Amino acid sequence: MCGIIGALAFKNSRFIITEPYITKMRDTMTHRGPDGAGTYVSSDGRVGLGHRRLSIIDLSNAATQPMCNEDATLWVSFNGEIYNHTEIRQELNKLGGHQWKTDHSDTEVILHAFEQWGIDCVHKFRGMFAIALWDAKKRELWLIRDRIGIKPLYYSVHNGRITFASEIKALLQDTAQKRTVNEEAFYHYLSFLTTPAPNTLFDGIKKIPGGTWLRIKENGDIRENRYWEVWEHTTPLTGVSEAEIAERILAELRTAVKLRKVSDVPVGVFLSGGIDSSTNAARFSEGEGKTVKTFSIGYQGEYKSYQNELHYARKMADEVSAEYHERLLNIDDLMDFLPQMVHLQDEPIADPVCVPVYYVSKLARDNGVIVCQVGEGADELFWGYPGWKKALNLQNYINLPFPNLFKKLGMIGLQAIGKSHSSPYEWLRRGSLNQPIFWGGAEAFTEIQKQRLLSPRLRGQFSDYTSWEALKPIRKRFEENAWDTSHLNWMSYLDLNLRLPELLLMRVDKMSMGVSLEGRVPFLDHKFVELAMSIPTSLKTRNGTLKYILKKSVRGLIPDELIDRKKQGFGVPVYEWFFDKLGEQTRQELSTFCDKTDFLDKAEVMRLIERGKGPQVWYLLNFALWWKEYVA
Repeated sequence: MCGIIGALAFKNSRFIITEPYITKMRDTMTHRGPDGAGTYVSSDGRVGLGHRRLSIIDLSNAATQPMCNEDATLWVSFNGEIYNHTEIRQELNKLGGHQWKTDHSDTEVILHAFEQWGIDCVHKFRGMFAIALWDAKKRELWLIRDRIGIKPLYYSVHNGRITFASEIKALLQDTAQKRTVNEEAFYHYLSFLTTPAPNTLFDGIKKIPGGTWLRIKENGDIRENRYWEVWEHTTPLTGVSEAEIAERILAELRTAVKLRKVSDVPVGVFLSGGIDSSTNAARFSEGEGKTVKTFSIGYQGEYKSYQNELHYARKMADEVSAEYHERLLNIDDLMDFLPQMVHLQDEPIADPVCVPVYYVSKLARDNGVIVCQVGEGADELFWGYPGWKKALNLQNYINLPFPNLFKKLGMIGLQAIGKSHSSPYEWLRRGSLNQPIFWGGAEAFTEIQKQRLLSPRLRGQFSDYTSWEALKPIRKRFEENAWDTSHLNWMSYLDLNLRLPELLLMRVDKMSMGVSLEGRVPFLDHKFVELAMSIPTSLKTRNGTLKYILKKSVRGLIPDELIDRKKQGFGVPVYEWFFDKLGEQTRQELSTFCDKTDFLDKAEVMRLIERGKGPQVWYLLNFALWWKEYVA
């Protein structure tokens, strides 16, 4: 796991890439790679690659990056893990013609796989990755993000060049890179708590969507291609028995976890006590000759908005005879971490869970672990959120054969009693336009609420605009490719394409790498995802039971008490903390921000604070602190 950086100066550009230029950008990401650093700049100054190394696989100096092939016609800078690199190396050896300089580096496998198969080599890779590859023969740069989007990859085209990096802060070291807000992205941020790809909150800086590569030619031509679409790799398991599907789930998950145990440094498990992390711990402990280390986070005191679940984590740790570690957080931990959180995020990831993810990562690193397995993805694949059940019921109700007139009358009625900002009004609005009710597993503000929050200038700019525009491309792909366009499949597919890669997985990447720890995600192994999306929706939830088929799969692997307990997400008591010192700082920060900028309506922001809307105020605070750190 590492940090990558690079630049390509286009053919007619006078810009020359130098080693100090690359190194300056590279070393903003020392936390991503404290074990070493490297730089490559071509003799003509047209291309440069940089790398910060966190040594995980093949710790030898021969595996340092940027790395080239035997005749230096291919160069790569790579962040991530190719879990099946041994099998690919064996296949390449059978084909012959490849000279190796490392014993078992997955980075070198990328080089020789590209030599052998060209860009189609990406279909061989099972892992998480952000890859930059320079083909000196064809004078082409390739930028590749893994299928799910577990690893980030940002880029910017400006002033006769393209720059790219694992983190935006590296790109900002280019003095020609502008620091202005992408206002359309900000509008969507107010809906989704994050910025949908390919945009970021920085105007001119983009992120490559999951499952996508870019080919950049020396003349500046850029081609973008989505190389992986989950629906093209599903085989509908209709007519297959529950028992067989449950067995397949368990078998594929065993493989996914086993692959993610491969490491030349210590590996542990984040453990919350829920089904997902407990299953990871159980599968991880299989065949282990040494004690598994687990890491858990809770809070000092009791909070109505979030109940500690550490007793479940301890129970699972005892079940697998783990070396159990926990830490209890308080409001001072949040306040102390807030400036660093903003710096690590690069652009707002307005999920307060960033705080415990950072501290559990630090707990692991402080106890000698360099890699941890995490549980993201299972809820999205197997329908684990109670809120999704509510959304499905609403969708079914909205779909009843009522004329649109009745929906619009309902909207008028809600407007008459001052409820036009409410969720029911927004659901009726979407239904009247034949749009799906579900816009993602995390929504911050309704369209009317956003109109009230925006400054008069932005209110006018987005008066005839909604965040459905960000979802339309995803919906189009869903309708064109899904073998079953059910509402439930839409929910999973949307979150696989937006909330997971740009919110949940980014909080894992940015917070864990902030302490030089690698996070691995077994439930998002692409083969496991393809299997999950092949399962009929009737088996994912049944008789109101969320995660029905997953629970059936793991029963007997983990205690029934953990399977049958009430669902509780990994949360933060933000609501209560806003009545403490967090509220005082927030009021000051947002008041100053509104006075200095023209993004938000100050009166409406202050009303949110007065009404104690802690979570929503947190989203605005994240934006204000980001602006102060990176734009002001």
